[in-house]
Amino acid sequence: MAESAVSLVIENLVPLLVQKAKSLKGIHEEVESIRGELEFIRSFLKDADSRAEKKDMNNVAKTWVKLVREKAYLIEDAIDKYTLHFAKKSHERRRYFHFLQKVFHFTINLKPRHVIASNIQGISKKLEDIRKRGERYGFSAIEQGRSSNTGSVTWHDPRVASLFIKEAEVVGIESPRANLIKWLVEGPSKCKVFSVIGIGGLGKTTLVKKVFDNEKVATHFDCHAWITVSQSYKMESLLRDTIKQLYKARKEFAPKEIDTMKETSLIEELSKYLCEHRYLVVFDDLWDVEFWGHIKFAFPENERGNRIVITSRNEDVAPSRNESPNYYVYKLPPLPFEIALELFYIKVFQCEGGKCPSNLVELSRGVVERCGGLPLAIVAIGSFLSIKEKVASEWQKLHDRLSSELESNIRLRSISKILSLSYHDLPYSLKACFLYFGMFPEDHSINCSRLIRLWIAEGFVKERQGTTLEEVAQDYLNQLINRSLVQLTQKDFVGKTRSCRVHDMIREVIISRSEELNFRLVSVQNFSNYKRIARRLSIQNNVNTPLESITSSQTRSILIFGVDKMPNSFLSTFFANFKLMKVMDCEGALIDYIPKEVGNLFLLRYLSLRDTKVHILPKSIGKLHNLETLDLKRSLVSELPVEINGLQKLRYLAAYFESHDIEDNIDFRRAVKIQSGIACLQSLQKLFKIEANNDALIEELGSLGQLRKLQICKLNRENGTALCTALEKMSHLQSLKISATVEEEVLELQSMSSPPPRLQTLILSGRIEKLPEWIPKHKSIVRIGLDWSRLMDDPLKALQALSNLMDLLLYDGYGGERLHIEGGGFQKLKFLGLRNLGGLNMLIIDEDALPLLEILEIGPSPRLKKVPTGIQHLKSLKNLQFYEMPTEFVLSMQPAEGPEFWKVKHIPSVHFWNRVQGEHYKIHKLGDPELLELLQR
Repeated sequence: MAESAVSLVIENLVPLLVQKAKSLKGIHEEVESIRGELEFIRSFLKDADSRAEKKDMNNVAKTWVKLVREKAYLIEDAIDKYTLHFAKKSHERRRYFHFLQKVFHFTINLKPRHVIASNIQGISKKLEDIRKRGERYGFSAIEQGRSSNTGSVTWHDPRVASLFIKEAEVVGIESPRANLIKWLVEGPSKCKVFSVIGIGGLGKTTLVKKVFDNEKVATHFDCHAWITVSQSYKMESLLRDTIKQLYKARKEFAPKEIDTMKETSLIEELSKYLCEHRYLVVFDDLWDVEFWGHIKFAFPENERGNRIVITSRNEDVAPSRNESPNYYVYKLPPLPFEIALELFYIKVFQCEGGKCPSNLVELSRGVVERCGGLPLAIVAIGSFLSIKEKVASEWQKLHDRLSSELESNIRLRSISKILSLSYHDLPYSLKACFLYFGMFPEDHSINCSRLIRLWIAEGFVKERQGTTLEEVAQDYLNQLINRSLVQLTQKDFVGKTRSCRVHDMIREVIISRSEELNFRLVSVQNFSNYKRIARRLSIQNNVNTPLESITSSQTRSILIFGVDKMPNSFLSTFFANFKLMKVMDCEGALIDYIPKEVGNLFLLRYLSLRDTKVHILPKSIGKLHNLETLDLKRSLVSELPVEINGLQKLRYLAAYFESHDIEDNIDFRRAVKIQSGIACLQSLQKLFKIEANNDALIEELGSLGQLRKLQICKLNRENGTALCTALEKMSHLQSLKISATVEEEVLELQSMSSPPPRLQTLILSGRIEKLPEWIPKHKSIVRIGLDWSRLMDDPLKALQALSNLMDLLLYDGYGGERLHIEGGGFQKLKFLGLRNLGGLNMLIIDEDALPLLEILEIGPSPRLKKVPTGIQHLKSLKNLQFYEMPTEFVLSMQPAEGPEFWKVKHIPSVHFWNRVQGEHYKIHKLGDPELLELLQR
């Protein structure tokens, strides 16, 4: 992704030089020349990257492209070194405010004013030489869209074969096939569009073709057509093919005139023909998001039960349910493990009747696990192993070096080719983001917010007017998810993506491509012998060599995952050698200090010490003027140095410590102390969890106009009004969490007349004498938590009118005896927690209440003796959790003789939590014999 480096130069440095050059004679034309050189280099690299990705290039060609990329990295190195030098100069003079001016004057006055230009022009000249050398090797054929014949390999698309798979060879599609057949031949007479979405190689075409050929389907429709669209198509040819197939299905001849018709006439002809027929049309392998918008007018609504089926890897291509209630999306899941194993055995042990020898069972299961339920991979690897000797050592070799085998083994190359099609189809801005997933270990669940901050720090996210970088990055991630390249593993009730991962086979493709692009290096074993330069370094477990052996000055990013042991000099060595580093992610690393040398990393944008044992930040951290993210979550840092207030580019500051060995209390998550002066942090978007330790600090919060998330604690009653005044100035605030000094301290929040208009999450911890009037009126709120509020008036009566509320937790939030959820209330609520309500003895749920509730948590409530009345009406309830409830209450629900079992028998998951120590619990399922034994002790 060399083009990214050049883009950053153009977008960041050149505008600075242009701005200053306008006022200085003799400089403007030179700077414009630099811009032109850089623009040429960028377009050249972009083209080189594209051609390298899409062609079966020989080794000479790949070497040539690699040289081009390496020269591009020299540009980034040159710019970063100059920026670092200027930053040091500015810091020494203690005049950072005039930094940009000094950068420019330093370039002019020390005579090397042409130094940046000459370096870039020198690199440009080398690029030109490389290009000419390529032409001498015959690379001009690439520019004309033809591959070189040297070492070329003919590749047969396995997707074609999926159209001809025999019925006996199809495994695991019985259920989705039956459902799709039912959807096509049954239901209302309106025309319906079904889109089958999934990752490449998942079997979408195979499934739909088996449905298309089904006799019940074929006889149900008057005419039908199967159209393979793919990435490159011509609309006119596609329309002609559709017309001809529909005529042929009715044993008729299509009009000869269609051969000369243009697109509009073809649409009219197709629509006219279909008006009197019930039709089925399949558009297979759709890539273009505009396709349906163009072609839908060819399919008339004649109330005959017409059906259209689309297959695609990209959900954005599918007609949206928001556009019409007659549009449906079916996301095809991977094969379950046991069915995948059955398919593997069929392919590998054909001569053995599908029976696996005992010495290969574990290896077979390991290979199938790596395939992740992907039929393409299972069939390809199975077919390859079927012709190999059934020897465990040979199978182990394949398992251990699968990444390289996917690229080098001609029998397995189809897996990489098919999966890489989605990568090639990505916009250029998303490719670096996608490859970044290779930095994370296999099967690693990735925190989406962390990933987004890393992308921003790496410079992958491009600015959009009126949109924050975080919002742009979230859009990038959504696109990757919709394209089936990234799997969403957790999504909260308000629809926010929380965690994600990539399929194991996709990750293998990423790793092979990342190695080729010199994009990352996984330092897992024996990396001291690894001499190549890594710009982004992922240090993972099982490191056998001293970490000090890595000293490359070109490394920009370091991510650490699960390393069991850290040498004492680890960080000092890194900070001494990696002067150009921009990302340092030590989450979960076994480190307990940060050396003062961290202040030498002037270019550092991202520093995470989350889940480490670090307890003090050095004052030198104040030198990191480019720092955007400082993550101290669950570290031992209790106080931030005042120098933090000088980090004017800081966007994210998070710090707290929690221990699950103690019972939950208002100080369960211990906040950090921060000094006055935070008003300088004008770029700050997220700030948590800080102590409200003085009036000046609370007043300064009102100056942070970009805040999206704020968590403040140890607030006393006297400071409530001042905090309300500050909050009214936060027009962008979306998440607010406020904690009192102790559980008995009253939160005084009544005085806020104009709460933040975009507020979505509100968590209040502390006594509330009366629910503030502005809360039930704030219709944008989707999540509310009232902890230790101890309200005596039923808060549900006021809150049930919040039309967008999806998540509600009362933890010791109500001190009364009776709660009543009225019919029609909480129409969008998906989570309800009624925790630690000691006085509650009756809970009533009306029949029309909580129609979308999925999770309900209750307890401890020692006075609640009966299962809540009306719980049987909650048809959407999937998960019911009870915490430390009375023995009588629990026994009443047991399946054997429990009189209240009928109320909960429709709920898929019912669990009982009993405290062991602190916030550690023993969990039992409904009917668990161990639970009954525990209750009878």
